[in-house]
Amino acid sequence: MISAQVVRGLFVVLCGLVGLAAGSVFKSENPYLLFGLGGGVAAGVGALLVEWVLRRVQIKALISGIIGLFIGLFLARWLLDTLAVLLDPLAQPVRSFLELLFMVAVGYVAAAVAVEKGEGLRIRDLLRAAKEQPRFERNKILDTSVIIDGRIADICETGFMEGTLIIPQFILRELQHIADSSDPIKRNRGRRGLDILQKIQKNADVQVRIHDMDFPDIREVDGKLVAMAKALTAKVVTNDFNLNKVAELHGVPVLNINELTNALRPVVLPGEEIRIYVLKEGKEYNQGVAYLDDGTMVVIDNGRRHIGQTIEVCVTSVLQTTAGRMIFSRLKEEAEAA
Repeated sequence: MISAQVVRGLFVVLCGLVGLAAGSVFKSENPYLLFGLGGGVAAGVGALLVEWVLRRVQIKALISGIIGLFIGLFLARWLLDTLAVLLDPLAQPVRSFLELLFMVAVGYVAAAVAVEKGEGLRIRDLLRAAKEQPRFERNKILDTSVIIDGRIADICETGFMEGTLIIPQFILRELQHIADSSDPIKRNRGRRGLDILQKIQKNADVQVRIHDMDFPDIREVDGKLVAMAKALTAKVVTNDFNLNKVAELHGVPVLNINELTNALRPVVLPGEEIRIYVLKEGKEYNQGVAYLDDGTMVVIDNGRRHIGQTIEVCVTSVLQTTAGRMIFSRLKEEAEAA
């Protein structure tokens, strides 16, 4: 078999002969023949040097450099056209030399920067960023607590949750770890979370995306969520009080399910009459306790004897605490008598 070195040597000889033929066609004098032969050999050697360089340069770096070079040349040409008034007084040879020098310098700088900065650049990341950028803050990242809580699935069914729900891979791993726990309570919570995710995925009106972005340098899951929300310009959906505060400190928008629940509770004012089912006795003497549909506790004075009955009561006061809201009331007949 003919070796690659022999092929390259024959290529240089062929280039020299082509140059010699071109020189003889132009003029048959010796200087032109020598110039043609030398030019052909130089062209062949130059082509081999280009081949040698291309074999040792990564394709990604080469493409980045070519793109950077074209951008640099375009930018240099635009700047020269903008600053043409400053170059008009100069003589034409000086002006041409300065323009060529400027274009070469700008093209080299742009190509060098493109090669260096393009090392960690992937076309897939560019396409992903271009696809996600128009959806500014329409992405919502779910944390472990809100998935296990389960109310997010009911909210999705109402159609109030717009955009794309993002489930990070590290959240899925945490759910799987909880579901595999030896503690039956933790195991049931983890399995419930996986069931909730499956329920959300079956909803045709909700876009769910499993995202593989991770931050190996950050060990805490809350820190990973905050970093991911910043990277994707997304909001964090949670009912974790501590995660809520940490995200707010980092300037990340948070949607707290507990705050949403408190905001949607029906407004009850003193003096209104409500119909409730007395469930149990209260802490104080002769009190009864009932609950509204949203879980709000209603304390009824003298309601102990009505345990197990549905009665009408009159609201006397409403107390808002950090744990929730409490309603104090008394029997309707007592309120009317008063």
